[in-house]
Amino acid sequence: MRQAHPWRDNYFTKDTSMNSFLRATALSIVVAVLGSIAAAQDFDKGYAAYEAGDYSTALAEYQPLAEQGNAGAQFILGIMHASGQGVLQDDAEAVRLYQLAADQGFADAQFNLGTMYRGGKGVLQDDAEAVRLYQLAAEQGFANAQHNLGFMYSTGQGVPKDDAKAVRWYQLAAEQGLAKAQSDLGFMYSTGQGVPKDDAEAVRWYQLAAEQGLAKAQFNIGLKYKKGEGILQDDAEALRWYRRAAEQGDFKAQLSIGYIYYFGESVLKDPTTAHMWWNIAGANGSETAPQLRNDVEKEMTREQIAEATKRAKICMASGYQDCD
Repeated sequence: MRQAHPWRDNYFTKDTSMNSFLRATALSIVVAVLGSIAAAQDFDKGYAAYEAGDYSTALAEYQPLAEQGNAGAQFILGIMHASGQGVLQDDAEAVRLYQLAADQGFADAQFNLGTMYRGGKGVLQDDAEAVRLYQLAAEQGFANAQHNLGFMYSTGQGVPKDDAKAVRWYQLAAEQGLAKAQSDLGFMYSTGQGVPKDDAEAVRWYQLAAEQGLAKAQFNIGLKYKKGEGILQDDAEALRWYRRAAEQGDFKAQLSIGYIYYFGESVLKDPTTAHMWWNIAGANGSETAPQLRNDVEKEMTREQIAEATKRAKICMASGYQDCD
């Protein structure tokens, strides 16, 4: 099973870690391409330096390897240029390096290069080329590429919209444990796009993603419990999942918690707590929450409003850990 890596999700993430899969893959490429144990040792030294944040040493080790055609070194140098690690940030140079590695079939580079084309970073924006590159990586079992390819088919970006193909690629990534693919697959089952509508199957995939901590999935599984779709209706369980998503800043979950406290569903009716959560949801981008907050104030005393406002500030300042 191919592993998900931080830099695959976002090519410009300044993540200084590289896992054992990339290290092993890159080392095998060094030996295969250069036929040299010394070269492998050079790569190993560069890896250790990179992980330690010693980018100047990493650059010195990787540069000659990349110039000799090592795809792993080209890929890592691409990350360094995209992220400005030890070099001036340079998207165009990152694209050049990713291209060199991608042309050798290096799936990580194909994915990152696709993301550059999708975002128009260092290259003219081109969704069709992004799709082509995602496809190459996806066919090698690269979960993030499979997910992104599914998204492109789902939205019709760079390819004709095709929900059935979107489901196929989401499924492949979801089966590898990729939370965002599990969540998106759940959505397809929930809405009946590309597959027959099946709320129980939607719940199954949302649950898997939610248990990995994905806020969007936590909100959606909470919504399924609230509505009793594909699972027994349970307001208390809905609140529990909403709360987990809300603690990550998800304003839809925060808005929903406000409703639960306002109407007293599985909890005592509490306009003050409803005000607090609607105030927080508004601060996080909800367009509906500010009006709800203003409306509930008509039922509250000045002291209650002041208390709710104080609690909202404490809750947000604590990173949603002190909200009771």
